[in-house]
Amino acid sequence: MDHATVYILLAAVFGLFMAWGIGANDVANAMATSVGSKVLTVRSAVVVAAIFEFCGAVLAGGEVTSTVRKGIVDASLFADAPEQFVFGMLAALLAAGTWLLIASSRGWPVSTTHSIIGAIVGFAIVSKGMDAVKWGKIGEIAMSWIISPVSAGIIAFVLFNSVHWLILSRDNPLERARRYVPFYAFLSVFMMALVTILKGLKHVGIDLEIGQTIGLATAAGVLVALMCKFFVDRIKVDPKAEKKSNFHTVERVFAVLMVITACGMAFSHGSNDVANAIGPVAAVVSVASTGVLGQEAPLAMWVLVLGAVGIVIGLATYGVRVIATVGSNITHLTPSRGFAAELAAATVIVIASGTGMPISTTHTLVGAVLGVGLARGIDAIRMNVVWQILASWLVTLPVGGVLAVVFYLILNFVFG
Repeated sequence: MDHATVYILLAAVFGLFMAWGIGANDVANAMATSVGSKVLTVRSAVVVAAIFEFCGAVLAGGEVTSTVRKGIVDASLFADAPEQFVFGMLAALLAAGTWLLIASSRGWPVSTTHSIIGAIVGFAIVSKGMDAVKWGKIGEIAMSWIISPVSAGIIAFVLFNSVHWLILSRDNPLERARRYVPFYAFLSVFMMALVTILKGLKHVGIDLEIGQTIGLATAAGVLVALMCKFFVDRIKVDPKAEKKSNFHTVERVFAVLMVITACGMAFSHGSNDVANAIGPVAAVVSVASTGVLGQEAPLAMWVLVLGAVGIVIGLATYGVRVIATVGSNITHLTPSRGFAAELAAATVIVIASGTGMPISTTHTLVGAVLGVGLARGIDAIRMNVVWQILASWLVTLPVGGVLAVVFYLILNFVFG
């Protein structure tokens, strides 16, 4: 293919830009509840995100990457002109990255999944017409964008109410927190490990039976629960702080749990949303290298590393703006509330990643934060912030599509 090296270089640059946008916007979502409840500093959040986003992408991101690469557009229509497909994927990356830059600069937590899928649909329609889009798959993805925040909201509502009933409303909340928080830690890690081993390890050549999978997930959960108990039991009561807040020490116990759920949230985000950057890059590299569409080429490791690096840079440079919106502005978060939101969102995201469904982690986490807010009553939610977020969600799909059309036409003019 003419200009093959140029296309791969452009894919790497645009993919890095898109990954930066994911870090600036979506990873900020993943870390927002931890930072908003003052469990992690922004610097600590960057370190946690760097490690667990990368692990999530490598171990459990293959299913979603496959969907973004070839599940949305009928690639066979581009068989006679593979360069058009390459231009389209490059345009989609640039369009989604540009919109994420605009949104992040304003502190809007928009959906990177909406951005890239809207962009891919936009280029497909302008180049090959409505038939180029796999509308059945788009319908499934669109349904998941409604189901995921509702599911996360319900789970967060139930989780926070369970915390309130088991711990916060009792006469001896600290004693009960020490007893039950390790159980919540077990639940968090067991669920993450189960889905990762079931779906993720196949991508690195390990395929275990269901009994072995459950055994490993249980072992991981028990190990983390014991570590959690070790740290929780060593938290000392500060009498002066307790006078100001009856739940000061209890919330410090939940802070230990939130570090665990923050790791889980970063892992689950990496498993789902890294695909939004590296899916199109992988498609361009495959077509540019072979000159034909439809070749099943393995995902190159440098593409994964590119996505992970871009995400960490994005979080470190621009993410603090979106962290403020989700972590502080929707509803007041404490460690016990933030834990419920994070675990609920991570549960929904990891399950979606296991089935290959590119859901919106933004929608999912905002839904979970709203669920926690509703558990405290509708007055606990700042509805003006919620309406701003909903408005930014609605415009993301069409803006992604329009920008992709513009960039597609420019690339066609330059290289066509």
